[in-house]
Amino acid sequence: MAVSLNPMMPAFSKNPVGFLKEVKVELTKVTWPTRQEVMRLTVIVVAVSVAVGIYIGGLDLVFTKLTDLLIKK
Repeated sequence: MAVSLNPMMPAFSKNPVGFLKEVKVELTKVTWPTRQEVMRLTVIVVAVSVAVGIYIGGLDLVFTKLTDLLIKK
């Protein structure tokens, strides 16, 4: 018997067709972003990722040079 221990988690094996119907209803309630919003947010994510990568790369370079200086002395 498939009884869900958590009331927030549905018992999938109890009624899969009913579950899929509920999923379809819930997906119609979602406010989906526009194409313009998706493009803008994607550009922001890529820009932040590049900035963080450059920052971490810079730190790596600095620490590598410092380590080289300490080891060579």
